[in-house]
Amino acid sequence: MSLLRRRKQPQPPPEQPNEDSSNGSDLDEKGKKKPGSSSSSAAPPPEAAAAAAKEATKRTRARWSCVDSCCWLVGCVCSAWWLLLFLYNAMPASFPQYVTEAITGPLPDPPGVKLQKEGLRAKHPVVFVPGIVTGGLELWEGHQCAEGLFRKRLWGGTFGDVYKRPLCWVEHMSLDNETGLDKPGIRVRPVTGLVAADYFVPGYFVWAVLIANLARIGYEEKTMYMAAYDWRLSFQNTEVRDQTLSRIKSNIELLVATNGGNRVVVIPHSMGVLYFLHFMKWVEAPPPMGGGGGPNWCAKHIKSVMNIGGPFLGVPKAVAGLFSSEAKDVAVARAIAPEVLDSDFLGLQTLRHLMRMTRTWDSTMSMIPKGGDTIWGDLDWSSEDGFECKAKNQKINDSEVSKDANGKNEVHPEPVKYGRIVSFGKDVAEAPSSEIEQIEFRDAVKGNNIAHSNTSCRDIWTEYHELGWGGIKAVADYKVYTAGSIIDLLRFVAPRMMQRGSVHFSYGIADNLDDPKYGHYKYWSNPLETKLPNAPEMEIFSMYGVGIPTERAYVYKLAPQAECYIPFQIDASAEGGDENSCLKGGVYLSNGDETVPVLSAGYMCAKGWRGKTRFNPSGSKTYVREYSHSPPSNLLEGRGTQSGAHVDIMGNFALIEDIIRIAAGATGEELGGDQVYSDIFKWSDKIKLKL
Repeated sequence: MSLLRRRKQPQPPPEQPNEDSSNGSDLDEKGKKKPGSSSSSAAPPPEAAAAAAKEATKRTRARWSCVDSCCWLVGCVCSAWWLLLFLYNAMPASFPQYVTEAITGPLPDPPGVKLQKEGLRAKHPVVFVPGIVTGGLELWEGHQCAEGLFRKRLWGGTFGDVYKRPLCWVEHMSLDNETGLDKPGIRVRPVTGLVAADYFVPGYFVWAVLIANLARIGYEEKTMYMAAYDWRLSFQNTEVRDQTLSRIKSNIELLVATNGGNRVVVIPHSMGVLYFLHFMKWVEAPPPMGGGGGPNWCAKHIKSVMNIGGPFLGVPKAVAGLFSSEAKDVAVARAIAPEVLDSDFLGLQTLRHLMRMTRTWDSTMSMIPKGGDTIWGDLDWSSEDGFECKAKNQKINDSEVSKDANGKNEVHPEPVKYGRIVSFGKDVAEAPSSEIEQIEFRDAVKGNNIAHSNTSCRDIWTEYHELGWGGIKAVADYKVYTAGSIIDLLRFVAPRMMQRGSVHFSYGIADNLDDPKYGHYKYWSNPLETKLPNAPEMEIFSMYGVGIPTERAYVYKLAPQAECYIPFQIDASAEGGDENSCLKGGVYLSNGDETVPVLSAGYMCAKGWRGKTRFNPSGSKTYVREYSHSPPSNLLEGRGTQSGAHVDIMGNFALIEDIIRIAAGATGEELGGDQVYSDIFKWSDKIKLKL
């Protein structure tokens, strides 16, 4: 750089003297210019000098090219990366904890250490049931594009092969559209053992923290079992293809037999809650549909079922995922960079490939909201009416505040119609039901094929290319959908997917649970269409986080018309009137753990199964254990020890302590019974369901 500073600016070339003035006749004897003489030999004007200087600077800058800048930037990034990597590997393992304690003070003992000091020891064997997406999947047979990936993880782990060959990965992670099982020539199977779901990716724990704390009081692999399964399949198909349900039955029997007859404590998480609910009916049912364990199998082998973040009644988030392959975060990302996720550049049609893949996963249909309008509300009513969307308080919405005659603040609640799970337009979501004119869509004639001239659209299988403009318009003209009409909506826009799903799942409410038809496996994962096992001493816990705004309903719009696209989008521009509004980015929010609303996670244990009901004829005791969300105070705390988020709650110290106490022999009453921070009991009482 010093050399560049020393370089002289190029001088403009000297002007050639004019022929008329070459003899100096225009100058007087003193060398001065004569009056009236020609100005052709005068100094160049300032504009010319500035232009010459600019040209010289430009030539100087040209020596430092874009390639030099890129190389300099890459070099700086690589140097910084290697320096950070060196420091990370060189620092003592206790350094992050030391820094955290220096900032926040001494950290509390982990639950396992605390309870070990109290004298608790391992007693009941523990069974973990992972949820959707958290269990690892590995390749056992694949097409040519997957050469070299035998027994490598396609799901979980580093996800390195997603970036190397994304379309090949999508092909192998997808299931057959007709059977819901493997595609020809492809075998992807669940990883087994505790490593199947201890970490989702390196550094992002799922079950690892709980396992480590259980180990503190004496648990080891012979007293713990990870009930890994292929979470893409329908629940019954995990038995058809892999005999997973039979393996779970055998392993539980083995755990009980080898641990002095102590019954197991089962800990399902997320969709694993529904999967184990299905298992408890399967194990009692006679073969070939069931496991043949008899009506007392659960009573003999299960002490407690501690459900974490259970979507017992489904989640509205599943509707958005199946309808438009979106959720709140995707809608926000699309609003910020609208051309990225929908771009056809280099064939990277991200959302369409995602929809093509996830619509082959039958398990996703298990989480469609159950119970219809009775549970989730209709156009004018829902049990959560009056919820305030502040993080900590669950009172009433206060978007409009005025003063009454006494000068005190009077709060006028903002009406939120949560029963309208899908609304086309914010005005429709807020309008009185009497002003909404709906045009029936169920028998609408589907219009011309959108993708008739584009073969790539047919390759990206979404079923929307068969819907046509006529069908798309009919969906939008119906304007608003409640839980009662959502099923018909999905059958209209995705008939093949729902045809498969209707064989394995049901979403209604049983009138007569003694009807023989409820002996079919498609009802077993719906708590409103099946009975709990005959196990009066078995305890059931519903454990979930609260205090986090959670997706409850959506405002949609039609997407710009183009070939090969998803025609419906969450309208991210739809916002509430103020910061306390429940409408954020086209999504109406309620109380929950960021994924599962309180209503779905808590209703069955709060009321549906509470005492002896027709859904719980033996009177198994049920408990609601809520954990108020408290985010980490700084980055060094990681994901926090008091988090109530759907996955992060697995590291919540209070939840882990509750689990360890039950596993060590305590009962729900000894834990203190219910622990509630939300309005779940009040909301449950509003639901008029025959019990």
